[in-house]
Amino acid sequence: MKKIVAIGFVGAILFSYLLISAADQPAVEQEPYDEDAYGPEALIVWNEPVKGVFFSHQLHTMEMGLDCESCHDDLFEMEAGAAEGQDDFTMAAMGDGMYCGACHDGSMAFDVNSQCASCHQQPEDAIVWTKPVKAVIFEHKTHSEDMGLDCESCHDDLFTMQAGAAEQADDFVMASLYDGLYCGACHDGSTAFASDTRCTTCHIGVRGYARLMGEAETPAHGAEH
Repeated sequence: MKKIVAIGFVGAILFSYLLISAADQPAVEQEPYDEDAYGPEALIVWNEPVKGVFFSHQLHTMEMGLDCESCHDDLFEMEAGAAEGQDDFTMAAMGDGMYCGACHDGSMAFDVNSQCASCHQQPEDAIVWTKPVKAVIFEHKTHSEDMGLDCESCHDDLFTMQAGAAEQADDFVMASLYDGLYCGACHDGSTAFASDTRCTTCHIGVRGYARLMGEAETPAHGAEH
């Protein structure tokens, strides 16, 4: 017993010595970031075609060892906002090897259709669809954080990762959901509640839309003015 206590006492002294020694070591000065060599230090934030997509020059150059010519000017013009101004700056184009997809092909770097959260910030606000009916809401948080789905569960097989893309599709209707398209791929009554039940979970109606948008509600028919 005395031996165990002695060992514990010596260990405590040694641990204290290491802590004191570490505290006495001078802090290592970090070299200033060289933007001329590594590109802008601040993150680039793209908001087209979807909001909240981040790109770090530092990660790709300083940490991964790429040089500026790896991307400029063959893949990206060296001009702020140039990529967002291109009609083909989409996930589909990247899947074809353009822009980020030139490296993010699953071989040289992770595929553009995987690890979405590395670049995409999860939308904080609910998506509000107004076509074909007004108004239908979708919460990313409910499906990702609460239900544990990842981005690849829906993108790009069920939904193109582009704002408004679903509403522009002619087949984005309830009949398609019943056939297993869009939300109906999971909302089939087995994986999740069927798309022809619990309607008000997603459909909030004209009044709900007005409240969501902060608009004055339209008085009910026959109500006094």
